[in-house]
Amino acid sequence: MYVCSCFGVTEEQVRAHAAAGACTPRQIAATSGAGTDCGSCVRRIQGLLGRPCPRRTPQTAPAAAPATAPEPDPRPAPLTATL
Repeated sequence: MYVCSCFGVTEEQVRAHAAAGACTPRQIAATSGAGTDCGSCVRRIQGLLGRPCPRRTPQTAPAAAPATAPEPDPRPAPLTATL
């Protein structure tokens, strides 16, 4: 059955994209175009996906490097005109 009649995308194609790792309508749209024209199929695509995306695991911030003095600017100071 067609999900997106604007681009002729079927339920099977949406499921195949989901099996390949797409987990949002935007990711489906990037690969198939579905949902990018009239938008009436976006809710149907959401229903077919029917699962939340795996969340990225939060990464710990690297330890801050010790503070050092900034290096001097090698450019000459700008000239200022006086009137």
